Amino acid sequence: MNKHWVLVVIAAVFEVMWVAGLKHADNWMEWGLTVLAIVISFSGLIYSGKKLPTSTVYAIFVGLGTAGTVITEMVLFGVPFSWGKVWLIVSLLVGIIGLKLVTRNPEDEQQRGELS
Repeated sequence: MNKHWVLVVIAAVFEVMWVAGLKHADNWMEWGLTVLAIVISFSGLIYSGKKLPTSTVYAIFVGLGTAGTVITEMVLFGVPFSWGKVWLIVSLLVGIIGLKLVTRNPEDEQQRGELS
């Protein structure tokens, strides 16, 4: 996995933070951290989208953000646990991993060609 894919994952983690912040922020500091998380999240998404296939980057970003938000809400904020939610998150993650595995990155192919 190259650094751009790692950046997509980091951006998705910050997406979970700002989504939770939108719902649970109560004071100026929490709102400030929420805005900071939005800036970091979208900056990572935009930068990665310029270096990797945009459709796959966005699908992975949204999928990981969705899965992370559901898990965070169940673990930290008392949303009731549901096996149905767990099954849907697993199926979502399988789809995300599948997208990553079948997506070819032009930069990776150039590097492989140069090394051969």
